[in-house]
Amino acid sequence: MSEEVRVSEEVPADAVEPTVVETAVVEDGEAEQGSAEPDEDSTEEDSTDEESDNPLETEAEIAADYLEELLDIADLDGDIDTYIEGDRAHVSIISDSEVLVGSGGEVLDALQELTRLAVMTETGDRSRLMLDVAGYRDNRRKELVALAADAVQEARDSNERVALAPMNPFERKIVHDAVAEAGLTSESEGEEPRRRVVVIP
Repeated sequence: MSEEVRVSEEVPADAVEPTVVETAVVEDGEAEQGSAEPDEDSTEEDSTDEESDNPLETEAEIAADYLEELLDIADLDGDIDTYIEGDRAHVSIISDSEVLVGSGGEVLDALQELTRLAVMTETGDRSRLMLDVAGYRDNRRKELVALAADAVQEARDSNERVALAPMNPFERKIVHDAVAEAGLTSESEGEEPRRRVVVIP
């Protein structure tokens, strides 16, 4: 009886091998950690890459969502197109209606500022997003390029400074770029909203 008890006491002591158990646990733990850590790292890297890959695309998506909701609320028809050009996100509302353009693009300019604020609220960064409605800005760009060409020619012929009508910053930049491309210089004069471009011979 006592021998059986002694044997049963000795057998667990001999049979238990701490090193084997510890090795198994450590190996399992290392295997789990080894397989989990790369996955976590790659996931973090992937998500970081996606977020920092193209923040302008993120801006365009946020703006498109905001404008879709606005169109629904206002019960207006229109498709939304987004693209990236240079260092700006561009969003266009394709529609036959010019309700969101307004006289001289005033409503469009206000809507663009609201859209930029919506993007900034989501991203925390200031947005330089450009918004167009019913092709207004594209058509206006063509008009301004032609206007700049006329002003350049007039400045060359008269050898005098040519002042153009007041414009907003977007329009002035188009004129400045067109004048520079023609080989002349220009500057902006006056205070908003009467600030204008002057072509220098």
